[in-house]
Amino acid sequence: MITDAPPRAGRRLGLLAVLSAAITLLAFGFAPAAAVAAPSGLRGLDVSSYQGNVNWSAVARAGAKFAYVKATEGSTYRNSYFAQQYVGSYKAGLIRGAYHFALPNKSSGSSQAAYFATHGGAWSKDGKTLPGALDIEYNPYSGGTCYGLSRASMVSWIRAFINEYHRRSGRWAVIYTTTDWWRTCTGNYAGFASNSPLWVARYASTVGTLPAGWSTYSFWQWADHGTFPGDQDVWNGSLSRLKVLACNGAC
Repeated sequence: MITDAPPRAGRRLGLLAVLSAAITLLAFGFAPAAAVAAPSGLRGLDVSSYQGNVNWSAVARAGAKFAYVKATEGSTYRNSYFAQQYVGSYKAGLIRGAYHFALPNKSSGSSQAAYFATHGGAWSKDGKTLPGALDIEYNPYSGGTCYGLSRASMVSWIRAFINEYHRRSGRWAVIYTTTDWWRTCTGNYAGFASNSPLWVARYASTVGTLPAGWSTYSFWQWADHGTFPGDQDVWNGSLSRLKVLACNGAC
């Protein structure tokens, strides 16, 4: 996901920044999604404060079965629309989860996991709550694509986040990323695939090559706009299997 840019002293994107962002998206595989047909799978979406208040009843009527909602970013930002989006999707009958946008150059993985778990990323075995997701991807701010971290340091940062989130919630976080970023910034590390489900982003007609370790994806973000507000996603399975993920087994 492209961050919804939390307010920072009236931060605004100028024309050059917008053009630069567009070029970056094209370079890294985020091509415009208008010509891409919806892939097979259970349909869902992900949203952030950029979408504001969402009409969840309409989203459910349009066929969405799940949603991920941005809760936090770094160690200081909280989505001001989180309650409406997270509770609203639940009340509309969707299975929903929260996600955290990582800023590895700002604070440790464990501290950001703690912040996330405290501010929306908690999990409950109610059959309607997905494990929290770690959004780890291209740096939208200054500091370089990999946030100034070496590959080994990035893997250590992610491990610290994953382990702390597991300690606090009892669940292994879903990992959201792109194959290109994962190869570039972790050296295509394969060690998280045994526990963390993969949520891959690729705006194309096929999901393409996956990051090392994962033989299949759990979620695929395939477009940045479409039928639903926000990004368009599919779950690679049936509704009953999605409920198994939500329940961490049988509910």
